[in-house]
Amino acid sequence: MGFSEVLRSATWNDHQSAEDDSYLKSLMAGQLNPEAYGEMVAQHYFAYLALDGASKALAGHPVAGDFVFPELYREEALVRDLTTVFGPRWADRIEPSKPTRTLVARINQVADWPGGYIAHHYTRYLGDLSGGQFIRMELQKIYGYQRGGGVDFYFFDIGSLPRFKEEYRRRLDALDLDEAEQQRIIRETKLAYQLNTEVLADLGRYARAAA
Repeated sequence: MGFSEVLRSATWNDHQSAEDDSYLKSLMAGQLNPEAYGEMVAQHYFAYLALDGASKALAGHPVAGDFVFPELYREEALVRDLTTVFGPRWADRIEPSKPTRTLVARINQVADWPGGYIAHHYTRYLGDLSGGQFIRMELQKIYGYQRGGGVDFYFFDIGSLPRFKEEYRRRLDALDLDEAEQQRIIRETKLAYQLNTEVLADLGRYARAAA
């Protein structure tokens, strides 16, 4: 079994827990106004500033560099989405929540460890390229957003998504990892899922307010 499958199997329950969230359920049911949706976009913005920053710093790294894809950078797309939802003064409107600050701090803390960077990169981007595409389609139906602002975060100019994900998994399988390092990356990936789930749990206050 390749490491990509080992990692996927070891973190599957964590992935499922992240999806079973009251905020996401309310969002997908069309129960939240655009501003409540924008709060999730805002938290993504702060998280991806950290993740994209780590990618840029590691672009030349002999190991982590294989997982740096400039075409995945999300900052510009998120700025377009925030501008659409909150208007041109969006930066005055948003701030990171406490769970987001914790997530950002952890990304920054492990950014000099290739395995830690890969764990957080995998957790976010493989999710965005998979279930995130379903979220995008539902948001377009609910809010009427089109490409150009509102849901640009979910659009990736990478050609075939299945082929890209296959190549990503091939690179995971090509990592030269002993058992101890594999387990360390798995633990960090599980932590990354937990921290991202806590961000969504905090956003659940918008779902409770809409109930």
